[in-house]
Amino acid sequence: MIKFLLFSLSFSHVFSIVASQALPSYSGRNGEWQLLHESVGISAMHMQLLHNNKVIIFDRTDFGPSNLSLPNGICRVDSSDTMLQTDCTAHSILYDIVTNGFRPLMIQTDTWCSSGAVLPNGTLVQTGGYNDGDRNIRSFTPCNDDEYCNWIEFPQSLIRRRWYASNQVLPDGRIIIVGGRRQFNYEFYPSSWNGVIFLDFLMETNDQGLENNLYPFLHLLPDGNLFIFANTRSILLDYNQNMVLKEFPKIPGDDPRNYPSSGSSVLLPLDENDAIIEPEIMVCGGAPRDSFIQAMQGIFIRATSTCGRLKVSVPNPSWTMEDMPMARVMGDMILLPTGDVLIINGAELGTAGWELGRGPVTRPIIYRPSDDVSNWRFSVMSPSPRPRMYHSSAILLTDGRILVSGSNPHVYYNFTNVEYPTDLSMESFSPPYLSPEYDPIRPRILSADEKMGYGGKLFWLSFQVQAYLTVNVLSVTIVAPSFATHSFSMNQRMVLLKIAGVTDIAPSTYNLVVAGPSTAEIAPPGYYMLFVVHAHVPSYGRWVKIG
Repeated sequence: MIKFLLFSLSFSHVFSIVASQALPSYSGRNGEWQLLHESVGISAMHMQLLHNNKVIIFDRTDFGPSNLSLPNGICRVDSSDTMLQTDCTAHSILYDIVTNGFRPLMIQTDTWCSSGAVLPNGTLVQTGGYNDGDRNIRSFTPCNDDEYCNWIEFPQSLIRRRWYASNQVLPDGRIIIVGGRRQFNYEFYPSSWNGVIFLDFLMETNDQGLENNLYPFLHLLPDGNLFIFANTRSILLDYNQNMVLKEFPKIPGDDPRNYPSSGSSVLLPLDENDAIIEPEIMVCGGAPRDSFIQAMQGIFIRATSTCGRLKVSVPNPSWTMEDMPMARVMGDMILLPTGDVLIINGAELGTAGWELGRGPVTRPIIYRPSDDVSNWRFSVMSPSPRPRMYHSSAILLTDGRILVSGSNPHVYYNFTNVEYPTDLSMESFSPPYLSPEYDPIRPRILSADEKMGYGGKLFWLSFQVQAYLTVNVLSVTIVAPSFATHSFSMNQRMVLLKIAGVTDIAPSTYNLVVAGPSTAEIAPPGYYMLFVVHAHVPSYGRWVKIG
């Protein structure tokens, strides 16, 4: 039986555990919620953290006006828009995590239920959407004076329409774009010579009238191949040769895990300290197969409460199943700097879709993927006062908080006479490791190289910690910022780097030498957040460019 616990441990207990060479348990505070803005003017359907500590947030354009005006009397004129051909309100914002300020951005065509990924140079590439935006590509490049940064649109730049597709950055910096509604194929950005490649697997996993395979879960594996999960099935794809190399066993239980039975998925942290890196996929939550039809009739079935873990590189892979403390659909899974997994947002009943979810799950849970079965697997966190259901999103920030925003289970923005009004607020969740109780053992990065190379090339940084314990509880992690939408964080990735040496250079101050990632298959090129983790307590992150 899997254990879970509502924690109430004291700080003095932390040091007694660390002294015995185990990692500390979480603080009894169970995390903290903070309201950042009562309204940012739009509902956060999509979010992406950029390497200048700004967050791109955007919704769709075809629901009418938002609650935020475009600046200087600017209006969007789009004769194809299904609601407003002239719209003077914003449907995207740029949020500054340092100042807590935000400003409106201009999106021209519809970005409803789209996908995205960040190029190695830090530019966000957003792909697809709906209506006149379904084959468009949009880019946003951070700049020093962000008042001059805005979206740039490239009409009809995709070969096929991409609505509910998923993206993954590849080792060579390209982006693979997989699936979407009635799209049983994939293509690349930039476009490749072979155009669109048909993938039978996407047609086979499409439940007629229900789908249950949209926003497929994509994970790039250390061997360079792509793991794709849709519905209850998963394959290993060699996208260079356009060959399916393997199909894995179905996840037990027959409950679909992809939209609209929206579960979530992560690639668990890759550890460069292991002689052989064994990638492991985790999938949590979802909804029974007929939940969508039942919810359309006003019957809201309990969501799926199981998680499955699959070691994909072993000779005979099989799923290991575990039970969460509560059922959850439309939840987001986020890798924390410690290597733990946060599961946040969502509902206990129903499924994704307009008006189809009930019973908001306001308590996040933290899952510790340790192989030590004596460890508590799940810990239940403090609840948010706000339901975050359909069209909400969440991402990890450089300071270790989780940015949470959005929730709009209605066709249009609706704030009155409904059970779950459209939510335009923004809040943050601080996991227990941010508790002041842990300040004595919290590292603080003083300096670090700005670039990191492949092939185990050495990388230098210095850090300070008031009460240094032992190198046995010290680690360095890099985390790729993800594109979050519809319960899946695209391109999310964490690598534990190999420590080459630690040197005491002054009181409470240390030099640390680590080896960069072995290959671009383990860490595709681009910007990553780098954390020093000491006794399961992370520093604030520093941006580093890899490749």
